[in-house]
Parts: sequence; C-alpha cells; structure tokens
Amino acid sequence: MISIINYNAGNIRSVLFALDRLGVDYQLTADPKVIRGADKVIFPGVGAAGSTMAHLRATGLDEVIRGLTQPVFGICVGMQLLCSHSEENDVDCLGIFPDKVKKFRPVNGEKVPHMGWNTIHHNGDSWLSEATDGEHCYYVHSYYVETGAHTVATTDYGITFSACLRKDNFYAAQFHPEKSAKAGEQILSDFLTL
Repeated sequence: MISIINYNAGNIRSVLFALDRLGVDYQLTADPKVIRGADKVIFPGVGAAGSTMAHLRATGLDEVIRGLTQPVFGICVGMQLLCSHSEENDVDCLGIFPDKVKKFRPVNGEKVPHMGWNTIHHNGDSWLSEATDGEHCYYVHSYYVETGAHTVATTDYGITFSACLRKDNFYAAQFHPEKSAKAGEQILSDFLTL
C-alpha cells in the first residue's frame, strides 16, 4: 500500500489522480501508524515552507517522516522540506538532505516563479529511467535546491539546480511528475517499482 501524507499543503489531489491513472492502491492519511506501515510514502504538495513546517511539527509528522525506512518520494514543496533549511520564511526543515533551499534571483531576466515545462538531465542514477533523460517536466516554484552530492538530475533556469535528489530511502523531485505527462508518469512508476 502507498501512503500519501495528508498535511497542510495544496495540490495533493493531482497526485491522487495520477496514481488512479496508474492503477495504484493508496491511502491519503495523516495517521503516523498507517504512514509507518506503508510500502512506500509520497510527500507531495504546494505551499509555503514556514506554515507547512509549523503544521508538520504541531502534528508530529516531522518526526514520523524523519524516521521512515521505506522509500519516500518528496514532490515540489515536499522535496524542499526534506532539505535542511529554506530561505522561504527562513525556516529549518526536516534535514534529510543537507542542502539548503534558495530563492531564485533572476540573472538573465527569468520570470519568478519558474513556471512551465523544462527539461531534466540525470546522471544515470538507477532510480530514474533512461527514457526520462532530456524529457520535459512541469515546474511551478520560486525556490530551488542547489546542485550537490545528492543531486541525481538537474534543470537549467538561469542557473543549474537540482531537479531530483536521492539519499538512502529518500527520493525527491522539484517538478510535478503528476502533471508532467508521459515523462512524469514514468518517474512515478520508477519510484513505485523500487
């Protein structure tokens, strides 16, 4: 069973619709016992880092997420909250990835937020299917994670930033695979078949 963490974030419904299209059984839940007992966990969302982290701390979900040992997939804000700190609201996050989340500062007149389709390029990490390298995925974000030791895919938007991260049992994507057509469906499938 797949657990989708139900917390103070938007855009969770689109993930549910994507899983329906893939024919996957899932539960949308905030119950720590159900989340801990899941085969895989998806941590999706759209929202502000400060209020979202406050909600996770108030409900104890921050410690639940840190303690998970099964594959966990953070999407968009879910990815950013898995990092150590965010410039958005100057908030400490979950610290799974040691990376910091920074605000886009356009260097060549890029619009912020970074919104729309952009290509991903990965480094051959076994989590990501070769078929998705160079494919377009859908982004909506004003903050990004710099490239680092846990970067397994990148995207360019004025600068090169982390499109996907991986550390131990934690996987993450800055883009929205649930809105990224065939490439996104493949990336979700890649995670679900780990």
